[in-house]
Amino acid sequence: MTSETESQLLEAVRSGDRRAMRRLYDRYAGYAMATGLRYVASQEDARDVLQDSFVKVFTTISRFDYRGEGSLKAWISRIVANQAIDYLRSKQRLSFVSDVPNDTEDEEPDVGLVPPEVLTRLIAQLPTGYRLVLNLYVFEQLPHKEIARQLGIKEETSASQFNRAKRKLGELIRIYIKQQERI
Repeated sequence: MTSETESQLLEAVRSGDRRAMRRLYDRYAGYAMATGLRYVASQEDARDVLQDSFVKVFTTISRFDYRGEGSLKAWISRIVANQAIDYLRSKQRLSFVSDVPNDTEDEEPDVGLVPPEVLTRLIAQLPTGYRLVLNLYVFEQLPHKEIARQLGIKEETSASQFNRAKRKLGELIRIYIKQQERI
């Protein structure tokens, strides 16, 4: 059995094939959930975001502009990120803090020593504003100008939230690494 390409799966979904919709969900739900967990801190909230995201995927897929293998996955990820931001906004959980971590080490920790699921958990510990800006800048690769526009903040606020997020995440990573060294 040959594996189905994104293009083939997309065409089957667009033709109304319900089994193809299930295959699309099965193929990308785990990835989408991981993306959602980077934005919202709890599994329950991430499940809500995931559900809303796939409703949006299936209701707007006819307008999706396929640009080659991987573009469908990237589009779904973008929908999840936007849904997560909307979810946080609707729950009045979109806040930007100005506390600066006590840790002032300039050297960045070795992120390679941290398993991806642990890194996701550490990112979830960041304050909401830090987490949103970090995700949009690092994972979605948006410039601070676009992040500011999406979140309704100043470009300077986006940049400062990112820098604070990096320092706080670095502190959390160093703590994790030290704990692992003791084991």
